[in-house]
Amino acid sequence: MTTLQRRSVRTAQNPWIAKIQKTLPDIIPPAIAIAIMLILWQIFSFFPGVTLPGPIQVVQDTWILIWWPFYRKSDIDVGLFWQIFASLQRVAIGYFFAAVVGIALGILVGTNKMMSKALDPIFQLLRTVPPLAWVPIALAALQKNEPAALFVIFITAIWPILINTAVGVQQIPQDYNNVAKVLQLNKKKYFFKILIPSALPYIFTGLRIAIGLAWLAIIAAEIVMSGVAGIGFFIWDAYQTNNISEVILALFYIGIVGLLLDKFMAWLQTRILPE
Repeated sequence: MTTLQRRSVRTAQNPWIAKIQKTLPDIIPPAIAIAIMLILWQIFSFFPGVTLPGPIQVVQDTWILIWWPFYRKSDIDVGLFWQIFASLQRVAIGYFFAAVVGIALGILVGTNKMMSKALDPIFQLLRTVPPLAWVPIALAALQKNEPAALFVIFITAIWPILINTAVGVQQIPQDYNNVAKVLQLNKKKYFFKILIPSALPYIFTGLRIAIGLAWLAIIAAEIVMSGVAGIGFFIWDAYQTNNISEVILALFYIGIVGLLLDKFMAWLQTRILPE
């Protein structure tokens, strides 16, 4: 038996080893990049006059928060797990309404040229407004913190869903429309058999972009909600008390959750739209 054959037999006998060998090329480069970034960050923190804590100092200052993120002393003084969970609940509500309204308006605009010409300038104008700019408007209009925060998430997430849905509807091949006319499909069958399946890839693109924007907007949304648990309030409170290490830790958690949300939407898209 040759050396290559022996290696093949060992690999076949050890599927876990084969799986590890397959994933190593995807793991090693980002691991090296992260290690280099942390080393450079640590070196930078040693420079005279630099007040930004290094990664070692951040871990030392926030070790309790890292070690046990599930503690709950009061409605405000809770661990990072509960802070993130509260924020995710708000994101889920605001994102849900953004998806429903965005898809509905996108289909309306995509199927009606007059509505598209009338509303497109308004959509293009409003979508460029940053989340923080909506905070005083939301507070003035809704008068209460929780609805105002949900509105900020909603108004931030709706635009990519709406625009991508409209583009998807407008990009339906003309051949499909011709077939629908030949078969004399009614509006209900046309909607479910042609319009939605054709526009679904565009809709998912908008949904995937929107979930990231909704999570980004949570900081602006929760700044208006003083005294309420949430990762945005946690960051604002840590900044007010000059606890920069806690701010950095919260930013790290925000990045991890945002990455997981994006990966979840990508997985959901592959399940609903298999290649």
